[in-house]
Amino acid sequence: MSRPAHHHRPAATPPADAPPHPASDVPAESPPADASDAAAARPTEGGAVPDAGPDPAARDLAAPDPEPAAPPAEGAAQEPAATPAQATTPKQATTPEPAEDAAQATTPEPAADAAQATTPEPAADAAPADTPSRARRVAAAVCTGLAALLVVTALALPDQLSRVGPAAVLRIPVEALVAVAVLLVLPGRARRPVAALAGLLLGLLTVLRLLDMGFFVARDRPFDVLLDWALFDDAFGYLTDSSGRAAAVAAATGAVLLTAGLLVLITLAALRLTRLLARRRRASARVVAALAVLWLGCAALGVRVGPDLPVADREASALVAGHVGQVRAGLRDRVVFAGQAATDAYRNVPGDQLLTGLRGKDVLVAFVESYGRDAVTDPALAPGVTAVLDDGYRQLRAAGFGARTGYLTSPTFGGGSWLAHATLLSGLWIDNDQRHRDLLAGNRLTLNGAFHRAGWQTVGVLPAATQPWPEGKFFGYDRYYDAARLAYRGPTFSYAPMPDQFTLATFQRLERSRPHAPLMAEIPLVSSHSPWSAIPKPVPWDAVGDGSIFHEAATRTGGGRDVVQRGNDQIRADYAHAIEYSVGTLVSYLLTYGGDDLVLVFLGDHQPTTTVTGEGASRDVPITVVARDPKVLDRIAGWGWQDGLRPGPQTPAWRMDTFRDRFLTAFGPTPGH
Repeated sequence: MSRPAHHHRPAATPPADAPPHPASDVPAESPPADASDAAAARPTEGGAVPDAGPDPAARDLAAPDPEPAAPPAEGAAQEPAATPAQATTPKQATTPEPAEDAAQATTPEPAADAAQATTPEPAADAAPADTPSRARRVAAAVCTGLAALLVVTALALPDQLSRVGPAAVLRIPVEALVAVAVLLVLPGRARRPVAALAGLLLGLLTVLRLLDMGFFVARDRPFDVLLDWALFDDAFGYLTDSSGRAAAVAAATGAVLLTAGLLVLITLAALRLTRLLARRRRASARVVAALAVLWLGCAALGVRVGPDLPVADREASALVAGHVGQVRAGLRDRVVFAGQAATDAYRNVPGDQLLTGLRGKDVLVAFVESYGRDAVTDPALAPGVTAVLDDGYRQLRAAGFGARTGYLTSPTFGGGSWLAHATLLSGLWIDNDQRHRDLLAGNRLTLNGAFHRAGWQTVGVLPAATQPWPEGKFFGYDRYYDAARLAYRGPTFSYAPMPDQFTLATFQRLERSRPHAPLMAEIPLVSSHSPWSAIPKPVPWDAVGDGSIFHEAATRTGGGRDVVQRGNDQIRADYAHAIEYSVGTLVSYLLTYGGDDLVLVFLGDHQPTTTVTGEGASRDVPITVVARDPKVLDRIAGWGWQDGLRPGPQTPAWRMDTFRDRFLTAFGPTPGH
């Protein structure tokens, strides 16, 4: 950038009121007539008289120095600027010339020329150069502050939504202190690539935290980096069924853009902060040392800025260690599961020794989606649900039915219904997709298979199966009805492709209304599946038909069909209404089509999401056995279950994988053994 004109020493100009004169006139300030006088006019320190030489002012005008000239001392008289003649002919400064020549040599330039050469630029011209500079400095400071905030937030962000808040960024991440210390000691060439790699890893860690956050809401557990990737396809299908394909595509696109944006922005932020550290290494080292001492003190004293938010933060390291341990456990689990699957007390039991206590009965195993313990115990949810259960039991008792209810602990929470189904039917704990795949690749005897071996016709009725489902072969169904074979012609209700009433009515029409051998049917009911935004109104059973009537039947829901804009209170209320509909439909089916030859086992597959239950809820789900034949309920009298359709406060909770063996034992040739 060129140096401003006001850095040059100004030349002397004649007074404003001096009359103009030709160059030949005697100047207002003539040089000494004698060289000795000229020398005496510039005495040096100590009284020595210097040799004649080029004038300093002439050097300034002829060849400006790159550095600004120092201003004259206060009160000192300024020397007149030398003319070009003096700059090029030093001898003329000391040799007397004729008056005319001297006048020409010493006469100042005209005022206009001098003003152009020596007058500083107007302030209006300088302002535009300064203003962008100040704006850039402010913008740079803001960008640096945002970069620091982004990096600290990425390191200190909790992995659960309930813990997110302003207090989280007030913590001191030990990982940040270690990273800064490493960058300070690295040589310059290595510092930038290391900072870029650290920023990229921190971006990946932030994405992992967000996945954990989402999984804690949906499943009340962290994301499994080894096994949960397949769930993204299920999530896309769920959004498509619940909100439409456009919304699903928009959500998927937003997730991809957010991931890419975080990786890029956090990497750029790390590089920017690294440049700042390199410019201020000494100050940065002092700050890191002070924060390290503060971190140690807060760790020793247990200082916190909120519940589960210690100032001395090391959550990022704990998160990485937890997921690394998760991967190791997942790799070891395949061997453990193979050993468990190979142990089966009922593998070789003959069919005539299986399920002798249920001979001649149709047995229906119905899973009620998201029917969890909170539906019958949470004060905000239970009143409506328990009213339906208690009123339904009174009607069933009047019709000659009895019922006993207990709890099972599900292997999953908030979703993953297939894991609960496989656990109940196989007698193995299936809590992840790896175990589920290994189960389907084996030959484990399932509850369906036990009924089939004992002579029952086995049927699968899966209204939400909208794609090919090869898993049906493993469960050994003699007949299998997916959504296409059920041939529903009515409207969908959010995620549910058809109402529970239609599913049960169609099963009755296709299987039980005609002469048949004893049936064992597995029927998942999906009207109570999230997002609980639309619930069909019950219609007369003989009017269900192909489901077209549901186009005309009104829907009952507290929140309308809007999935996104409902608050938590509305979601919880809609969930309770959905459970009331599903269990009420089962009671109505029993009252309409039940008899001495029917046994119904209905249970929840898992609890709803934490949006309904809150964090830390149990994994327990209610399970009920209903039968008109009292001998059936006598077989399970020793289980300690509560009479009726809802469990009592002292009802035991068993792991869901224990149910198969308990059931086969209770209804075997020697009950209770």
